[in-house]
Amino acid sequence: QVQLVESGGGLVQAGGSLRLSCTATGSIFSINAMGWYRQAPGKQRGLVARVVSGGSTNYADSVKGRFTISRDNAKNTVYLQMNSLKPEDTAVYYCNAVLISGIVAGARSYWGQGTQVTVSS
Repeated sequence: QVQLVESGGGLVQAGGSLRLSCTATGSIFSINAMGWYRQAPGKQRGLVARVVSGGSTNYADSVKGRFTISRDNAKNTVYLQMNSLKPEDTAVYYCNAVLISGIVAGARSYWGQGTQVTVSS
């Protein structure tokens, strides 16, 4: 069974930094993409940043220049370095992985349990 284990959320003042980590565990054959999404109260979940297997990345316009996504393929782990945080970055951040497990045929999308990021003004 595949699980995504997240860590690194918390409370920080505006202008501060946080680093999120997400590790995919279980029977994994290959990972096509890993990324982070966020959902603020009353809003839909949306993409923050994503990295695909070839290394290409894409970011939401609102975080470009402030957030950096990176991936350690050997550890099946993705990181999100968040700098210059703003109160509007406050949300629950969810890790996502599109991967092929050793059990289920075909690529599937998996989600972490979410980690709260709160930025105070």
